[in-house]
Amino acid sequence: MKTIKQLGIYLDHTAANLIDFTGNHKAPQNVVSDFDIQDKHETLQRSESEMHHKQQDKQRVYFNKIGTIASGYNELLLFGPTTAKTELLHFLQKDNNFDKIKIETESTDKMNLQHQQHFVSEHFKKFDFKNS
Repeated sequence: MKTIKQLGIYLDHTAANLIDFTGNHKAPQNVVSDFDIQDKHETLQRSESEMHHKQQDKQRVYFNKIGTIASGYNELLLFGPTTAKTELLHFLQKDNNFDKIKIETESTDKMNLQHQQHFVSEHFKKFDFKNS
């Protein structure tokens, strides 16, 4: 029988918490975007177009870091208060490595780590219950 590896990813445009729900009690991993407010101010002084390209490049690197970790899972839950979860979903859907990975998104309010872990646990428990 194949083990289902499940991962919850709480993210916004600056940081992501990756919460493993495979039962091995790993500590959540944190991935931080390299694009910060200092970059934004510096590049805006030169040109808005340059700032946009720099932001896109940094976001691609940020999403690649998340995707590298997430590719080892069968099911993903992307959640959080911003549009970053939808942007990450579209990014992952362009990668053939994610064709067989079930990905769901849910909008939530801002949460602390404890609430994020509880949310992931409740989501995957509910899903497992429906399929048993």
